[in-house]
Amino acid sequence: MTKAQVRLPTAATPPTFQVRSPATGDILSRYPEHDAAHVAAAVAAARTAAPAWAALSFAERGRMLDRWRGEIARGADILAQVMNAEVGKPVSDARLEIVMALQHLAWAAKNAGSVLGRRRMSSDLMTINQAATLEYAPLGVVGVIGPWNYPVFTPLGSLSFALAAGNAVVFKPSEFSPGVGEWLVRAFERAVPEHPVLHLVTGSGTTGAALCESGVDKIGFTGSTATGKVVLAACARSLTPVLMECGGKDALVVDADADLDAAADAAVWGALSNAGQTCLGVERVYVHELVYDQFLERVLTKAEDVRAGEGGGAKIGPITMPSQVAVIRAHIEDALDRGGRAVLGGLDTIDGQFVQPTILVDVPEDALAVTEETFGPTMTIAKVDDMDQAVELVNASRYHLGVTIFARGRGGEIARRIRAGGVAVNAFVAYATIPTLPLGGVGESGFGRVHGPDGLREFTYPKAVTRQRFPAPLALTTFARTEFTDRVVRVLTALLHGRNR
Repeated sequence: MTKAQVRLPTAATPPTFQVRSPATGDILSRYPEHDAAHVAAAVAAARTAAPAWAALSFAERGRMLDRWRGEIARGADILAQVMNAEVGKPVSDARLEIVMALQHLAWAAKNAGSVLGRRRMSSDLMTINQAATLEYAPLGVVGVIGPWNYPVFTPLGSLSFALAAGNAVVFKPSEFSPGVGEWLVRAFERAVPEHPVLHLVTGSGTTGAALCESGVDKIGFTGSTATGKVVLAACARSLTPVLMECGGKDALVVDADADLDAAADAAVWGALSNAGQTCLGVERVYVHELVYDQFLERVLTKAEDVRAGEGGGAKIGPITMPSQVAVIRAHIEDALDRGGRAVLGGLDTIDGQFVQPTILVDVPEDALAVTEETFGPTMTIAKVDDMDQAVELVNASRYHLGVTIFARGRGGEIARRIRAGGVAVNAFVAYATIPTLPLGGVGESGFGRVHGPDGLREFTYPKAVTRQRFPAPLALTTFARTEFTDRVVRVLTALLHGRNR
């Protein structure tokens, strides 16, 4: 990894911050801590480049985004190594993340025109002389604040869709993964040198705050709910609209007729992959009492070989944020103090930034491990009387991002009763992998959507245009309106609407 060379039109040399390996603590690199002046310069450069990019056809932009996609695909091994170094993600998991991100990028490049392009809209009897069209126009310049836990998949859901819609973008990656963000931006510059519409700024929360207050036309934010509230407050001062992808406390529900092997496999992967640092990760499991013991046995069998560490034998890496280890420890300790049991792992398996898988049972529903986002390789497993109780407990959370259900007979029925942005039946978070589906939360998990048609429209505004084809038979919006016209309007009102009871 090389030191960032962020080319912004400013004479001031910004201070730098260190990026450290979460596994060893070693310094990997230094990056600029961009202040408000640097951010303003990046936004100004993006705004200068935006009109030419917006003037391209959807097909032309799509071809350029395909070039970017090819550049990322060809450099995937290098990018995966950068991800491994900065956030500790195993290289094989990093490659998987890149492939998933490229699927969504490909969909946006191909489908932006059909979703956002101009279309005819119908008129009614009162406006029959008007031809109506609707199109979705780019906002201008979008600011994207990315996370560190999925530093490619998550920001590309905003970057690629905003670009496909015709916007320029200023991207601030997490201060824990600036090298990943820089790699993506430089790949775009190599692929599309003629359109400098993707700009990079790096830094901490201060840089993010400056981006919120820089006059961009929208902010796409992904991060914790607490940080999201700060971002929202900053944007409110200038009425800058925001897309908020915030935290989760996702549940997995297991009915009595579920495929227990598949459900246990999904629970273990959903809770432990990426060291549990997944907003869509499984943190709570509710199991029908008739199959609870069998399910728990299968989960323990599948989880016992999952170890956190370095090297090829480790299946999960370190906790990326140093401060998160204390949160994980506090949640486990609170659960144990309140009568819960660790049937795998526990407090004594935390060693520095490495947290071994921990499975907790008999945990009260008001414990921290159930109510707050843990963001570590842990899960609570609870026995429920029936699916009515499971739905009630799932919906009791203030987070409503995603839910996974395993049930052979009633999966669809249970899914309809769940309050969440996405529900997957008999597979873990499948909705996040399908390019045509939107992804986002409800409640304190945020609002707005990435992916699919909704994700494209998120970075546009609807523009309605009418063209009068011939003079109206009845002149309504004029002071020259006659008494005869008013009588006709009264008759039409009665015929069109008065018969409804």
